[in-house]
Amino acid sequence: MYAYIDGKLVFKCPAYVVIDAGGVGYHINISLNTYSLLGDAERCKLFTWLHVKEDAHTLYGFADEGERHLFLHLISISGIGPNTGRMMLSSITPVEIQNAIINGNVSLIQRIKGIGPKSAQRIILELQDKLRKEGPDTLTVVPINKTVKDEALSALVMLGFARNAAEKVLEQEINKNNGVLTVEQLIKLALKSL
Repeated sequence: MYAYIDGKLVFKCPAYVVIDAGGVGYHINISLNTYSLLGDAERCKLFTWLHVKEDAHTLYGFADEGERHLFLHLISISGIGPNTGRMMLSSITPVEIQNAIINGNVSLIQRIKGIGPKSAQRIILELQDKLRKEGPDTLTVVPINKTVKDEALSALVMLGFARNAAEKVLEQEINKNNGVLTVEQLIKLALKSL
């Protein structure tokens, strides 16, 4: 719902910040990693994710898009909620988490408070291939640099198509057309095949 919030940093502590944006104070939960990157700035921009539950709407903020991306991967795993994801990002850096997952370092992930051996193995099992495919630069990727395929895929998923099926169709269309397609053309061709 909110891509980012940019405004005056009114309050900052290791657990959360309050940002005044357009006269509204946003209470945003952050990781220690984000806290350390904020420094003494009077103004800041945090990439956000809104967690909606029956009894609360909670904003989580991240210093950069890469940290948010990793957080979303972590919470996609059964048994890992937003607070555990934030705890993971507070315990070790996002780069260390990503490297530990890619390299299958169960002991490093297991050292994080709240993560037992089974959870650590599940995290590695479910995310290792995804993070390998995305490559080591994922933590510095900004949404603007997305490829035509990535944008088309996210659009198709938002329209309700299964990610795997959409990915296969997009790959086929890209290969048929030698990769020379705009996002709109690719989506239109994929819609015909899905």
